[in-house]
Amino acid sequence: MSNAKHLYKMKLAPWALLSVAMAWGLSFVIMKDAIQRQSVNNFLFTRFAVATVVMLIIRPQVLKLMNRDLLLRAGAAGVFLGSGYIFQTLGLERTGVAITGFVTGLYIVLTPFFAALILRHRVTAFTWSCVAMGTIGLGLLSIHGWSVGFGELLTFISAILFALHIIALSKWSPGRDTYAMTVVQLGMCSVVAGIASIPGGYAPPPDADVWGVVIFTAVFATVIAFIIQTWSQAHMSPIKVAVILTMEVVFAALFAIIFGGESLNLQSSIGGVMVVTAMYLIVMKEEK
Repeated sequence: MSNAKHLYKMKLAPWALLSVAMAWGLSFVIMKDAIQRQSVNNFLFTRFAVATVVMLIIRPQVLKLMNRDLLLRAGAAGVFLGSGYIFQTLGLERTGVAITGFVTGLYIVLTPFFAALILRHRVTAFTWSCVAMGTIGLGLLSIHGWSVGFGELLTFISAILFALHIIALSKWSPGRDTYAMTVVQLGMCSVVAGIASIPGGYAPPPDADVWGVVIFTAVFATVIAFIIQTWSQAHMSPIKVAVILTMEVVFAALFAIIFGGESLNLQSSIGGVMVVTAMYLIVMKEEK
């Protein structure tokens, strides 16, 4: 019975993680206007602080589970995640949205590299082929003109940090309380974003509309999403996680068409299909 329950969780985890990619893709569209009216670091600090407070209000007894072991590991994962957001934002300020999306998505390549290097995972030729297909798809979906500069370097650092966050969760999530792990990670993200906000000073969201976006992203794209991600990574490989999460770019493009009135050309369509195909193949293929 226990084995059957484990197998069920292994089958459910990829589709649960796909819902996270969908929520993050939607948040791109929702956040676009809000970030133009509030600095990104201020927005991120408010979002993560609200998310942490919401989780503590819902389950205050989680504080009893926060021993030294959990605080150290979840805190380190939170540093990777929060720093990744900061470097991604710094890169976005210096380069285009499309290029930023592609370079960030390179964690699809970096994750199996780190999995082999740090976790000693054996990465099969089939997995590498799916990673290559997903990377090419990301490029077709995101790149419309190319330049390499300081912004791209900063964004690449964010991709490294996001890959390390995925590796950290795969290593440390099993056997630890998902809710407590998530609270500590989000709390650390708010600390990192708060530190990044110091040079320019902190200002709260300027109006009700921006507060609405903060609350929506804090609850759906942060609290629920990271609980699902932390839980999912206890039941699947980090490489599968990386490939599935690249669907964020596909969902962002899809929601931009539906809600933002944007159009999709042939190149982007082919890229989207390649990312979806890579995700499907790597999820459905039974790992040996």
